Amino acid sequence: MKYMLTLYAAPDAEPSPGTPEFDAMMGEYFGLEEKMKGVATFLAGEGLQPVQTATTLRKREGRVETMDGPFAETREHLGGFYLIEAADLDAALRFAAEIPAARYGSVEVRPVMEY
Repeated sequence: MKYMLTLYAAPDAEPSPGTPEFDAMMGEYFGLEEKMKGVATFLAGEGLQPVQTATTLRKREGRVETMDGPFAETREHLGGFYLIEAADLDAALRFAAEIPAARYGSVEVRPVMEY
């Protein structure tokens, strides 16, 4: 089964870029695929640019509206995602528990609908 893992964290909770702590955290991200072999298969994943670069779009009554930034103001921001294939939810959760964002925010694990 495929799972989408979305990573949320408060920007001020993570280590700052350019610090040894940040470099160590990024090393964990880069090594995650290898570390989790046998638990889940990495299909895709990326980090996202800061929330200030977001544009939210909605269409109402045939009219398209856009606004700068995210639609919701929250403490934690969507920072990236992984798409994995795992045997079951338990395996997906084991993968998610190794993602550094789980220490600084949260990781939402959700099965992907297959049509």
